[in-house]
Amino acid sequence: MTTGTPSTDQFPSLAEAPTAQARNSAAFWTATGLSRGHEVIRRRGFVAVDGDARAGLRVLIQEPDLDPAELAEVGELVRAAAGTAYVDDPFSSADLSDLGLGLRNWQMPIMLRLPGPVAEPALDVIRVRGAGDLQAAEQVVIEGFDLDGFQPHRPGELFPAALIEQPGVDVFVASIDGTVAGACVSVVADGVGSHYWVATSSAFRSRGVGRAVMLGALAHMTDLPATLTASKLGRPLYESLGYTVATPSTWWASS
Repeated sequence: MTTGTPSTDQFPSLAEAPTAQARNSAAFWTATGLSRGHEVIRRRGFVAVDGDARAGLRVLIQEPDLDPAELAEVGELVRAAAGTAYVDDPFSSADLSDLGLGLRNWQMPIMLRLPGPVAEPALDVIRVRGAGDLQAAEQVVIEGFDLDGFQPHRPGELFPAALIEQPGVDVFVASIDGTVAGACVSVVADGVGSHYWVATSSAFRSRGVGRAVMLGALAHMTDLPATLTASKLGRPLYESLGYTVATPSTWWASS
């Protein structure tokens, strides 16, 4: 942990949180795509990771002002996706409703935490280094997020071994009595941390697993600002850990 808190002038403001989250999400999904051998498409206004029928397509909007050509290309990628297509717009500025894609959409808050110490987790939390723990984390996330597209489970498909070799990417697991009960992925890019796939196994819910795995992950980035996109259920936990809501992010998905 850090011994002091630097001036907040150098850290993102709430207004800058969408851009910080956009860049970090792009780093995370680029690392995920590369580890899976999927195509990564980079444009000024978006990054896309085009996967197979089980992984689907991820489009990460990077700028609040997509030009018509970029918007049209996003539409083409969604139409051609082999699996479910997701478009994450942290600026809530890209209107995909006029593309004739029949996408559903919803909003989740982007949250920002400034640097600062965190408490010790009440459970055992480790940074994953071996295949066994990585596969256990993978199974917890598939169950916790109802990722039916990754069923039946194929070890190493959601979290390939190459994922934790990507710069700035770490997977953490929390255990109870030697059994992996929760997991999350942390990414540090451009001086900002973020968290993805924060999940708890159904067998261990309401036992502080989510808090423990978040504290364990945050302990490695106490000197950095951190962002995340919160679910409705996750928001109270993140607020208790020092996160503040910045703005809503809009998500779009194919059926």
